[in-house]
Amino acid sequence: MDLKKLFGTILTLLGIGGLIYAAILFGNGTGNTKQLIVYAVLGAIFFFSGVGLIRTMKSKE
Repeated sequence: MDLKKLFGTILTLLGIGGLIYAAILFGNGTGNTKQLIVYAVLGAIFFFSGVGLIRTMKSKE
């Protein structure tokens, strides 16, 4: 597995985790607005950068 593809996978998983955590905070009503925005924005940045990194990699087959 290529290093860029591995890094893209890690970023994607971190992004999914951040988005899920923001959704849980929103659903429970325990997080304030600043927390929700920070976790949602960081999760989205990580997710889309990871997906973009994986998409730009060409397979060597």
